[in-house]
Amino acid sequence: MGIFDFVTGGSKELAIARPDEAKALWVFKHPDKTIPNKAQLTVDTDEVALFFKDGKYVGQFNAGRHSLETENIPWLNILIDKFTDGNVFVAEVYFVNTREHPSLKFGTSVGDVLDPQTQMRARLTVHGDFSAKVFDPTKFITGLVGQRQASNDDFVDWFKSQVQKTIKDHIAELIVKQEWPLLKVTSGAFTEEIEVETVKLVRKHVEPYGVEIMRFGDFTIGMDEKDKEKLDAMVQRQAMLKLGGGIEGYKELAQAEMMMGASEGMKQGGEGGGGALAGAGMGMGMAMANQMMAQPAQSANAAPSSDAIMKTLKELAQLRDAGVVSEEEFAQKKKELLAKL
Repeated sequence: MGIFDFVTGGSKELAIARPDEAKALWVFKHPDKTIPNKAQLTVDTDEVALFFKDGKYVGQFNAGRHSLETENIPWLNILIDKFTDGNVFVAEVYFVNTREHPSLKFGTSVGDVLDPQTQMRARLTVHGDFSAKVFDPTKFITGLVGQRQASNDDFVDWFKSQVQKTIKDHIAELIVKQEWPLLKVTSGAFTEEIEVETVKLVRKHVEPYGVEIMRFGDFTIGMDEKDKEKLDAMVQRQAMLKLGGGIEGYKELAQAEMMMGASEGMKQGGEGGGGALAGAGMGMGMAMANQMMAQPAQSANAAPSSDAIMKTLKELAQLRDAGVVSEEEFAQKKKELLAKL
C-alpha cells in the first residue's frame, strides 16, 4: 500500500511492528517510509523503535503500543508530508533489539608467544563464544549499521573481528608481562584473568558504536601439539636439573630420551625412514645430550683437565642459552669449575 492509497482510501490505521520472522535480528528496518497518521506502532519489551528523516535522528519509542498522532507526540510534526494535508508521515523506522545476545562464536591464532618459563616459543590459539548487547540504539544505527537495510552478518562479523584483534594484539603481551608459563595458560589456570582483560580492552573499541561485550561463555586457549611436546620436555629437563642431580641428572634424562627415540626409530625405520636415529627425530634435547655425553670420561679420583673444564663450561653456556639452566646456576657452576684450574 503506497502513500496515495492511505490518503484517497481514508485509511486511519496501520499496524507497524517487527514481523515474527525478524524477531532474532539485532536490527530490523521497516520496509515502507510512508506511515499514515494515527498508525499503531507496537514495540516489544526488548527493543526500541527509532525514527529518522533525511538521514537525521528525530525520536524514538520504547516498549508498548503507540498511536502515531501529532497531538500526542509533538516531534512527529517534523515527519509530516505537507502534500498529504498531514495525513502521512515520511520516515525511516528501525527496530533495534536491546537484549543480550549470547553464543557469538569466535576463533583465532594468537601467534608465536615466548614462554617465560623456558624461553621457548609456542603457537597459541583461542576460541570460544561471548555475549553482547546494544546499549545506545542511536549510536548503533548512525555509527555502525548505517541507514540502510542491515543484516546481522554485517556487524556481528565486525564485532567478532574486534574480539579477535584484541586477543592477537594484547594476550601475548599479557602472558609475557605476567610471566605466566604457557603450559599453565593452556591448562586454564589463568583463563579468568585473560577473559577480564579481553573484555576490558574490547569494550574500548566497540562502546563508541553503542554496543558492548558482556561476558565470555567459553574461552579456551590451546597450543600447537608439537610445540606442547617440546615444551613438556624442556620443563622436565629443568625440573631434573633443579631437583634430580643437576647436570648429571640432566645427562641421565637425555640418555634415556635418546635410547627411547632410537628404539622408536627402529620400529618406524626402513627404506623411507632414514635409519633409527632419523626416525628418532634429533631435537634440541637430543643435540644437547649428545654434546654432553661426548665428554671424555674422568676417573673418580682424577682431577679434571683444563680442556675438560672448558668443555663443560661451553656446554653449560649452551644449556643456559636454551633456558634449561638459569643465569644464577650458570654463574655458580662457572665459579666452581674455574676454581679447579
